[in-house]
Amino acid sequence: MILKDNNLLKNLPRWVILLIDLLIVATAYIASNFVIHSFIGNFSLLEVFTKLPFIVLVYLVYFNLFKTFRGVIRKTGLKDAQNLFVANSLAFITLITCSFIVRNFLNTSSEFLNLYKSSYSILFIHTFVATVSMVVLRLIYKAIYYDYFFADDRSKNRIIIYGAGDSGIITLNALVNDTENKFTIVSFVDDDPRLVGKRINGINVFHSSVLTEEYIKKLHIDQVIISIQNIKNSRLIEISSVLADLSVVVKITPPVSNWLNGNYSSQQIKAVNIEDLLGRDSIQLDNPIVEEELKGSVILVTGAAGSIGSEIARQIAMKDYDRLVLVDQAESALYDVQQSLKTKNFDKIEFVIANIRDQERMHYLFNRFKPNLIYHAAAYKHVPLMENYPYEAVHTNVKGTKIIADLAHEFGVNKFVMVSTDKAVNPTNVMGATKRVAEMYVNHLNSNSTTNYIVTRFGNVLGSNGSVIPLFKRQLDAGGPLTVTHQDITRFFMTIPEACQLVLEAGTMGKGGEIFVFDMGKSIKIFDLAKRMIKLSGYKYPEQIDIKIVGLRPGEKIYEELLADDENTIKTHHEKIMIANVNRKKCEDVVSQINNICSYTVLTEKSRDNIELVRRIKLIVPEYKSQNSTFETLDKS
Repeated sequence: MILKDNNLLKNLPRWVILLIDLLIVATAYIASNFVIHSFIGNFSLLEVFTKLPFIVLVYLVYFNLFKTFRGVIRKTGLKDAQNLFVANSLAFITLITCSFIVRNFLNTSSEFLNLYKSSYSILFIHTFVATVSMVVLRLIYKAIYYDYFFADDRSKNRIIIYGAGDSGIITLNALVNDTENKFTIVSFVDDDPRLVGKRINGINVFHSSVLTEEYIKKLHIDQVIISIQNIKNSRLIEISSVLADLSVVVKITPPVSNWLNGNYSSQQIKAVNIEDLLGRDSIQLDNPIVEEELKGSVILVTGAAGSIGSEIARQIAMKDYDRLVLVDQAESALYDVQQSLKTKNFDKIEFVIANIRDQERMHYLFNRFKPNLIYHAAAYKHVPLMENYPYEAVHTNVKGTKIIADLAHEFGVNKFVMVSTDKAVNPTNVMGATKRVAEMYVNHLNSNSTTNYIVTRFGNVLGSNGSVIPLFKRQLDAGGPLTVTHQDITRFFMTIPEACQLVLEAGTMGKGGEIFVFDMGKSIKIFDLAKRMIKLSGYKYPEQIDIKIVGLRPGEKIYEELLADDENTIKTHHEKIMIANVNRKKCEDVVSQINNICSYTVLTEKSRDNIELVRRIKLIVPEYKSQNSTFETLDKS
């Protein structure tokens, strides 16, 4: 329709709105006089028109003062109605005051002064009628604008809100007031029987049991939005499991703490993240001692542009510290972190482009900033790539860690917190083995230094660079299929915030020499994860999006562990955090071998011998048994 594209309908000129309001003022005044004076038979249209210009002028003054005509009519809400009420009320008070002064203090026989004198009852009725008329007319226009001019658009976004409480009502208002995307709220559903059968803004509330495939198809539902504040993870999983089997896109409203400037808009409604469905409640760490630990500290974060390092930086940036030094060799990624931290103590943050493998450069940074707390997150982490480039893995994961750890000892750093991985446990690949070597070296240093060396070990991080979730999302956007390396492959998962909270908590509670591990619940089957993502995206498996088994990658294991065979755990004050009781004698025996392997990579840099290098790694880490890799021959020999 041509009318639908007419911008005049979308944004009425302000002078038109003002003109209509003044017309309402005039009409309401005539009508009020007619109603009152008709009863006593002395209605005079001439007298009304004589006084009308002054009445309209007073209202015009207050309309300009309160800018009542500047609001966007199609977004009329409670604030606009309140603004109109205040302006009209003040106009009423002004007219009443003028009439009172003329009646009691001035010459009432003057025809000129009679222009400022009106009946109190007429003025009251006039203000009431004018205010109601202005508000109602705006609401009528708003309703016509959405229900008629965008009827076709609204039919394409039919929504059910899961949750009829306060959060559901706020979600309803956010959707209704969204002018960029048109929605039709078909119904509410809720588990509370006290709410079932009621109506909210004319919309029925049904029990959640109505959510069947038949109901969805009958009402042509496109989305179900879960709008329950402080919902437990276990309950969210239950709801999502039911909705995942229906042909709808499932979305969720953000927590109140994430509302922008305290306001909530439809743009903040996001698809349910797989991070929300870990199969366990998210781990929350809120230790006030962390704040004290960081207070007044000079903090160095390596790998600050990576998924873990950047989140550590963001969390620290919210604290009270003396200086935060963020180091990474990835220029573009570090620039992105720099932009994201511009509003958070920006003048206390240093962004440094540098490589941890460069000993002279690192020595310069330590000498310049003199950190007393280090979070070492720099590492190469991608298993297949490191299987092809073991020299790079040793250079960064072993030698780079050794350089930072040695400098921490030399400069008397209070604490050194290393980010490790569950792939370091009984490693089956070069990446995991080099991380285990780094763990062993750090543990050795702890017994010979005033610096407290601490290791944090956790599983896969959801949403990190190169993790399975972003891969699945890209494959979904491309129309599938999703690729899984093995039907039975499982992994432990945690979110980036959880992982970084662990690192900060470890830096606080660690006394040196510990390897902290999480109780991460049950491991998750990647095949099931893929199916759940397909369904949550509104697709059917396997009819619309299939899953393809592509085979294990080099160095990849089917099951991963958090503890080695010769390790057990010690409890801490937090039920979800444990300390791995590692075999420290093993660390003492291999320090010279670690030094030698670092020297070997430098001496043979130009004539790389991957087999010999990996053989030396296996001597340091005897439990390292290669899987699906060319280095399996070393295990056989």
